[in-house]
Amino acid sequence: MNAGKKPCLSGRGVTKEFGFGRNKTVAVDGVDFDFYEGEIISIVGESGSGKTTLAKMLLGLINATEGDIFFQGKKRNIGSHRKKKEYWKSIQAIFQDPFSSYNTFNKIDSVLLDCIRMRGGGRLPREKKIELMTEACSFVNLKFEELTNKYPFELSGGQQQRLMIARIFLLKPQILLADEPTSMIDACSRTTILDTLMQLRDEIGMTPIFITHDIGLAYYVSDTVYIMERGKFVESGTADQVILNPKKPYTQRLINDVPKIYEEWDLSTV
Repeated sequence: MNAGKKPCLSGRGVTKEFGFGRNKTVAVDGVDFDFYEGEIISIVGESGSGKTTLAKMLLGLINATEGDIFFQGKKRNIGSHRKKKEYWKSIQAIFQDPFSSYNTFNKIDSVLLDCIRMRGGGRLPREKKIELMTEACSFVNLKFEELTNKYPFELSGGQQQRLMIARIFLLKPQILLADEPTSMIDACSRTTILDTLMQLRDEIGMTPIFITHDIGLAYYVSDTVYIMERGKFVESGTADQVILNPKKPYTQRLINDVPKIYEEWDLSTV
């Protein structure tokens, strides 16, 4: 499936340890991976499996204890603040709790203006900036003129998630890390949010990486699935290979622990 393609994000022996001596915990344990441009990837595991820690390393929010991460085929270098900011133009995130991503003192128009400045649009005329912000909000079914004087905490959880996607629309990153992106949204809105993310992927050609405990979501959205247990990737492959024909007991248990998956995705033959 990836013949001739080069990975946009790779890792070799990526490890993260916390603590020392007897109190040392290995959160991520020597994982290797290749994420290819344009693919939809899911990293699936229970709470404590290490998937969120890995996501933070991919974003450059924490450093790996051992191993190397490669971006666009080159060993990633984010040792300075300037280089980290440049890297963040290419990789962005939607977090499980969207409110934690906002500066509570900034109004929504300031949040969106920061995205325009980050993409080099700081000197654009005000009318053009308003046009861009209006377009981004419209993409996620929000009305910019109704939000401009509000703070993020005045929005519902679903509206905050939509605003996060509007930010991504403006930033146009190459890679999007979505950590439980539908966790704070009611069931009726989840498909809409996922479909919006898929549309955004087609609009700007980004590579989405979903971090989730929901194997049903992974099957719904993914080209490639990685199953993570106790800091290791125990199984990986296409969504059909991993979820319809699991090789590892842990993967089978994840499927069995979500009974609704059988009704939604017709996995009753697994």
